[in-house]
Amino acid sequence: MDAQSDGSSLARFFSEEKLRSLIPWAMKGGLAILDQAVFAGSNFIISILLARWLSATEYGTYAVAFAVFLFLLNFHQALLLEPMLVFGSSVYRKCLRKYMRGLLMIHAGISIIFVVGLLASAAVIYHMGHADGLPGALLGIAFTTPTVLLFWLTKRTFYLKLSPAPSAAAAVLYCILTMGGLTFVYKHYLLSPLSAFLLMGLGGLGSSLVLLAYLSSKLPRTEEGPSTVETWRKHWEYGRWALGANAMMWIPINLFYPLVSRFSGLAQAGELKALMNFASPMLQTCAALSSLMLPYAARVMEQKGNAGVNTILRRMTLLCAGCAVPYWVVLILFKGPAFHLLYRGGYTQVEYLLPVVALASIAGSAFFGPSIVLRSLEAPRSVFAAVSFSSCVAVAAGIPLTMFWGIGGAVWSIAISESLAFIAAWVLVKRRARGSVQTATQVLALSASK
Repeated sequence: MDAQSDGSSLARFFSEEKLRSLIPWAMKGGLAILDQAVFAGSNFIISILLARWLSATEYGTYAVAFAVFLFLLNFHQALLLEPMLVFGSSVYRKCLRKYMRGLLMIHAGISIIFVVGLLASAAVIYHMGHADGLPGALLGIAFTTPTVLLFWLTKRTFYLKLSPAPSAAAAVLYCILTMGGLTFVYKHYLLSPLSAFLLMGLGGLGSSLVLLAYLSSKLPRTEEGPSTVETWRKHWEYGRWALGANAMMWIPINLFYPLVSRFSGLAQAGELKALMNFASPMLQTCAALSSLMLPYAARVMEQKGNAGVNTILRRMTLLCAGCAVPYWVVLILFKGPAFHLLYRGGYTQVEYLLPVVALASIAGSAFFGPSIVLRSLEAPRSVFAAVSFSSCVAVAAGIPLTMFWGIGGAVWSIAISESLAFIAAWVLVKRRARGSVQTATQVLALSASK
C-alpha cells in the first residue's frame, strides 16, 4: 500500500502540466549555459593556447594583465550589469529601449575613464623599465575593455526577457572571430599578450554591433522611460555597494597574480594561471545560471516579498554547487591526462594543488546561491559584507603564505577565502529571512488584536 501511494505521489509530482512548465525553463537554462560556455570557452581556449605557445614569462604577463581586465569588469558589472538585471526585469521592463539608451551613454563615459587610466598605467610601467611586455598587454586591455564590456552589456539585455537565444548566437560569432584571428596571428608569428587582447576586443566589437542592430529592430519604440541621469542615480544607489562587493570578490583570486609575480617572478604567475584555468568552466557556468536566475529571483521577490527566501536559497545553492561537485570528481581522478591534454605535459609541477583548487571552486560555486538571493532582495550591502570579511582574511593570510610558500600559499588562501564568503553570505540570508518572519508575525498579531 505504501509503495502504491509513493508511486501515485511520484506520478502526481511528475504530472504532464508540471513537465510542460519545466521544459521552457530547461531550454532557457541550456541556452544560458551554452551562451556563457561559448563566450567564456573562447577566452578559456585562448588562455590554454597561450599557455602552450608562449613562454612562462609571457604567459605570466598575460595573467597579470587579464587580472586587471577582470577588475575593470567587476567595476562595470557592479554599476551597470548587475543593477540592469534587477531593474530591467522589474521597474523598467516596459521601457527597455530608453533604458538601454541611457545605459549605453553611461557605458561610454565609464569606458573613457578606463582607457585613460590604462594608457597612463602602461606609460608609467614602460618608463620604469624591466616590465617584460606588461605595457603592451595593458595597451591591448585599453582596446579590449570598452568593446568586450559593451558586448557583455548588450548580451545581458536578452536575459531581461528570459530569452538568451540571440545572446548565444552572438557568442558563437565572438568565438569565430577570436579563434579565426588567433589562428592567423599564430601562423604569422605575431602571437603575444598584446595581439591576444586585441583579438578579444575585435571579437567583442563585431558581436556587439550585431546585437545592437538586432535590439534596435526588436525593442518597442516608446517615449516613456528613465532619463540617463535618473538611470545613473538609481544604478549608483544600488551599485555603490555592489561595486565594493565586486572589488572584494576580485581580491581572493586575482590579487595573487601580481603577488606571486612580485615574490616569485612572472613565470610563477603563469603557473598559477595554468592551475586556476581548471576552475574557469565552473565559474562561467555559475555566472550563466546567475544571469538567468537573478531576474527570475527578483520577480519572485517583487511578487511574494521575502516569503520565498529560504526556498530560493536552497534551490540556487544546490543548483550551483551541484554542477561543481561532479566536474571536480572527474577532473581530480584524471588530473594527469588533463594536464597533458591541455598543456602538452607542461605545468605538472603544480598538479598536486588541483584538489585545493577544487575546494575553492566548489565553495565559490555555492556562494552564488546566497549571493543571488541577496542581490534579488536589492541587498548588495550584505554581499559586500560577506566578501569583505573573506577578502580581508585572504589578504591577511595570503600575503605571508604566498611570500613563504609561493603558489601553494596562494591557492590555499583562495580556498579559505571562498569558503568563508559562502558561509558568511548564507548566514546573512538566513538572518534576513528570520527577521522577515518575525516582522510578519508581529504584523499579524497587531491585526488580530484590533
